[in-house]
Amino acid sequence: MLWFLVALAVVVGALVLWSAWVSRGVERWVPMDGRHVEVPGVRIHYVETGPADAPAIVMIHGIMSQLRAFTYALAGRLATDRRVIVMDRPGWGYSRLTGLRLDIPGQADAIAAAIRALGLEKPLLVGHSMGGAVSLALALRHPDTVRGLGLISPLTQPIAEAPGPLKGLVVPALLRPLIAWTIAVPLAMRNGKATTVRVFAPDPVPGDFPIKAGGALAIRPRSFLMGCYEIEMAPQVMQAQAPRYGEIGLPVSILYGRQDALLDPALHGGKTAADIPNGAVEMLDGGHMLPVTHVDATAAWLRGL
Repeated sequence: MLWFLVALAVVVGALVLWSAWVSRGVERWVPMDGRHVEVPGVRIHYVETGPADAPAIVMIHGIMSQLRAFTYALAGRLATDRRVIVMDRPGWGYSRLTGLRLDIPGQADAIAAAIRALGLEKPLLVGHSMGGAVSLALALRHPDTVRGLGLISPLTQPIAEAPGPLKGLVVPALLRPLIAWTIAVPLAMRNGKATTVRVFAPDPVPGDFPIKAGGALAIRPRSFLMGCYEIEMAPQVMQAQAPRYGEIGLPVSILYGRQDALLDPALHGGKTAADIPNGAVEMLDGGHMLPVTHVDATAAWLRGL
């Protein structure tokens, strides 16, 4: 038994060291691109492009993602005549938590504080996937901070279980640190490509997605831990948030791919748009990752807002 415990400790220690080494390597491939702004609970990493005196657009990404999902192509299309600020949500990318992990309302508070700290005057807030849930929370909690919402493939309603490609994040809280620092990284390296294909379906995954769009950062232990937290936290938060959409006075426009394989366009797009007094929804042929796979159509839709 003693030898078994010693061997187990050696294996666990080796996996921890290897996971840390891989994580540092990934960060060399996908380094920090911008600057930080300090707000309560988090130092938010952001990238700003475009004319400083132009109307502002703030973009926040989805789960297991980071700001390069927007700087991959979409932000540049808009920055020709717009001030575009792309942010890593609290706990993701290179945004550093200075307190506990933030739930959806807490993240909305942090994004609103960052908008104020950067001196932005009522920007258009664009949220993709889980970033859409955070955007809606901000509209409920800080309606005077933004002029409207543009939601791309957003999570807007409570769902009974995690979407198929994300079910690997359904892990008991006590086991998450051990799994994050032992087997999560090798499993992500082995299964990550197949999972990404499922998230993008039916659209193809660009070959440069891991680096140019920052997808490789998802294999880090800290990304696994944050993903597990959001998958656990979101259903209860959305259960409380969704019935309040009738209170939103801001214009809210939603763009969805008809073939989205991660979230139901009718539930998260059509129903939510109907629940919001100034809500609207537009559908196009495509999957969940529209900011990466349908850049021209998404940019044109945003310009229409």
